[in-house]
Amino acid sequence: MHKVIFACVHNAGRSQMAAAFFNQLADRTKAEAISAGTEPGLRVHPEVLAVMQEVGIDLSKAQPQKLTQELANDAALLITMGCGDKCPYVPGLRRDDWPLEDPKGLPLEEVRRIRDGIKGRVQTFLQVEGYAKLIYDQQHS
Repeated sequence: MHKVIFACVHNAGRSQMAAAFFNQLADRTKAEAISAGTEPGLRVHPEVLAVMQEVGIDLSKAQPQKLTQELANDAALLITMGCGDKCPYVPGLRRDDWPLEDPKGLPLEEVRRIRDGIKGRVQTFLQVEGYAKLIYDQQHS
């Protein structure tokens, strides 16, 4: 089982969406995702809650958490969310950066665009890494 960490500064928007899509779309026997931040906020941004609810993902119980060495110990990969110099870094951990706009305070149309972009990146990543769920028809054709 591989653990992927999606991280940004406040862990209240982009990283929460990415981890939620990853866990929804991944074969959980192969990989799981968590999200964390270097300076976690108090809660997930309300606009993020709203647009994720539109696609059937409830983040109302999600709680921003601090990225610690302990949390990262058994991770395979750290994916940061385009937060520049403030992006988290964990020594020795493979890292990728997805340059994504912060959804905080943006109109819902913009947050939807960011959400959809994150979902597309997650889907591509899952295919490339071999973590994607197999669809029943693919397994039985």
